[in-house]
Amino acid sequence: MKEPERIIIVQTAFIGDVILITPLIRAVAKLFNKTKIDVLVVNEAAKLLENNPYVNEVIIDSKRKNVWQSTVQLIRYIKNRHYNIAITPHSSFRTHLILYLSKIPERIGFDRGFAKWMLTKKVEHPVGPHKIIKNLGLVKPLSNKEFDIQTELFPSANDKHKAEELLKALSGKTLIAIAPGSIWKTKCWELNSYISLCRKLLDSGYGIVLIGGESDKPQCDEIEIAIEKNNANLINLAGVTNLLESAAIIEKCSLMICNDSGAMHIANAMQTRVFAFFGPTVPLFGYYPYREGDKFFEVDLKCRPCGSHGAKKCPLDHHNCMKLIAVEPVLEAVNLLFLRRNNEFN
Repeated sequence: MKEPERIIIVQTAFIGDVILITPLIRAVAKLFNKTKIDVLVVNEAAKLLENNPYVNEVIIDSKRKNVWQSTVQLIRYIKNRHYNIAITPHSSFRTHLILYLSKIPERIGFDRGFAKWMLTKKVEHPVGPHKIIKNLGLVKPLSNKEFDIQTELFPSANDKHKAEELLKALSGKTLIAIAPGSIWKTKCWELNSYISLCRKLLDSGYGIVLIGGESDKPQCDEIEIAIEKNNANLINLAGVTNLLESAAIIEKCSLMICNDSGAMHIANAMQTRVFAFFGPTVPLFGYYPYREGDKFFEVDLKCRPCGSHGAKKCPLDHHNCMKLIAVEPVLEAVNLLFLRRNNEFN
């Protein structure tokens, strides 16, 4: 097919969702190496695409400030850009409406939702495969080529330098990142379990890096206080770094332990091993850590899953999906991982 001049890719959901479209962005760029690729995301996720060599422009959707005003502004802006193709892993009515009213001639998305009639080409959204693979399926109307599923982020030299400075105090330690937060409270492993695990990891000689955004700071602060503030082998960086600085820090860690959250996706993008906890959500949804050696911990309950994202509160008021995930199996998996790794180097 003739190489298009401009393509827009739309994903205005959460941080993790934006990380999961980076293989799609790269695939489209490799398919059309002269095409300008713009990406529409919410402001909170824009940092993730900074320094991405395949992105021409990051367009900000301000829907969380004023949804109707931002919708009208985006329709005008996108229409004036004269895109040849729109690709949207995001299947909301609003997203489809924006692209439809922007009069983009070719609009590719998933065959789901009551607004799918606004698309010109619809792609199956199967249950089971990883979301990255589903996203890459959106290239099929354009090419039958296969593409790499590795997600990616691009911290700058300054981001990496800041990471080195912040981690200096733990020099020589095997570093484990701990990210106890999530937007959804029910997706969080019990805080007491994180505290217990951190104590045991510190007793085993590991260096602990608590990591998260400003909203995760209360959990990280509580862990730090419970462990013993000013512990020489624990650093609390919650709320201290932006997303790419956090990515640079996670890259220097040997393991990330976290919930089904954005931190998990950042770690995968930086090719750091992941141990993740799944409670109200299940890996079958397609958002599991996907790299070799990654692990997830869950318990088999009839009430799981209780939603596609989790909730602010357990619908049954017990939160057993997280309470019943014990600390000891996690600790054993960590020790086994590094025992194997040490044996490989000896």
